[in-house]
Amino acid sequence: MPSPRLHIALPPWVDPFVDWERRYATIEDRMDLVIELGREQVRRATGGPFSAAVFERDTGSLVTVGVNLAVPSHNCVLHAEVVALMLAGARLHSHSLRAEGMPAHELVTSCEPCAMCLGAIFWSGVARLVTGATKGDAEAIGYDEGPVFAESYAYLERKGIEVVREVRRTGAQALLAAYVAGGGVIY
Repeated sequence: MPSPRLHIALPPWVDPFVDWERRYATIEDRMDLVIELGREQVRRATGGPFSAAVFERDTGSLVTVGVNLAVPSHNCVLHAEVVALMLAGARLHSHSLRAEGMPAHELVTSCEPCAMCLGAIFWSGVARLVTGATKGDAEAIGYDEGPVFAESYAYLERKGIEVVREVRRTGAQALLAAYVAGGGVIY
């Protein structure tokens, strides 16, 4: 039997949906894109209710986006944050978003990350993490976010990653509610 192969691709609707040339001036503009991406993901039933994007922090230039692909890909690590970070590394040809000569990058995500994604964020090299819904919001609909504590965020901040939380939280909560209302699988 040949060894398994792994191919990670965003759903086909993503490229025409995203304005790849737009500059997203504020973190609210960036979160609006992430929430709209999540809404489209839920509407099309192409995966879980979580979405994320990597931007150049200072210019608002969009590097890439990610949506949760865990269920359709049969891959437990393909959370939106991980997908966005993996695709950003591939697009920029770098294992670190903090590599020499690169601008500062940020990850904007529709919900506070689970324990796995927090680890990926630490190793990614992003300079800033921006979140929408809270861990409690995700847990309220049945998700288990794992061992995430206030100290988890304090650690990121001590390591030089700025954390901005609850940006457009109401819209991000509505995204989670829409997923549940549509019969989405909690995994």
